[in-house]
Amino acid sequence: MKFEKAMRKKAKLRLALTGPSGSGKTYSALMICKSMGGKTAVIDTEKGSASLYSNEFDFDVLELDPPFSPERFIEAICAAEAAGYDNLVIDSISHEWSGVGGCLDDLDTIAKTKFKGNTHAAWSALTPRHRKFLDAILRVNCHLVATMRSKTETAQQEGSKKVVKLGMKTEQRDGVEYEFTTVLDINHETHTATASKDRTGLFSNADYTVMDETVGKRLMGWLNDGRSKAEIDLAHFVSTAESAPSFEQLKTAWAEAFRTLRDTPEQVKAQEVYEARKAELTGNEQVA
Repeated sequence: MKFEKAMRKKAKLRLALTGPSGSGKTYSALMICKSMGGKTAVIDTEKGSASLYSNEFDFDVLELDPPFSPERFIEAICAAEAAGYDNLVIDSISHEWSGVGGCLDDLDTIAKTKFKGNTHAAWSALTPRHRKFLDAILRVNCHLVATMRSKTETAQQEGSKKVVKLGMKTEQRDGVEYEFTTVLDINHETHTATASKDRTGLFSNADYTVMDETVGKRLMGWLNDGRSKAEIDLAHFVSTAESAPSFEQLKTAWAEAFRTLRDTPEQVKAQEVYEARKAELTGNEQVA
């Protein structure tokens, strides 16, 4: 056994995209992989939906039919790794949970055949199988983008017959988001995303993220850069400040840097750069 210095560039991306049907999960996954570079494989459980974009993106596809057992997903993931792909899209992992032959489907069968109808006891047989599926996602030696369906969760209001909306719920086991580096929830109307989880820090401070090719490029930049996010943000601000042609543009850049660097040592350095550049651009005049 030997310890070695941890380096982020050795890590592989684990990205989840959630959203209702038609929100653009498949297209966004393919676009992100394209911008990351390398060969891409797609495990398609959505009846060939990924192939609709074959004129825009270059990828190989495995169309996975029912039953959607954890073992069949694991077999497909291992096949992609053995073939040497750089990026793997699983569209979608919701089928492993709630699809035909998925975990919930198997739960009733296992309960009836092995546990006299006791579904609670049946989880003791099913949970290890689901855990192996998640382990395969974590251990595969390539970047992985998984899509998950989400739907509106409702409940009957206490004391009345009125049904109220509680928000969007992902079709996968509770807690699955902990397995991913970043989880982006895509809005059905705007096709923009918000981060419900983000270890990179690239998207967590944004009101929304436009799903374009810059998403994949930013993620790859983060994976390949050994610096902290604050150090990267500081370097970006310094570069922007030095090239800002006007004080108005400098103020805009500083407002963004102040927000992203808040409560970090790098914020102090950024303010020093801002004040020095402000003096240069305004001729040391007092500017409100």
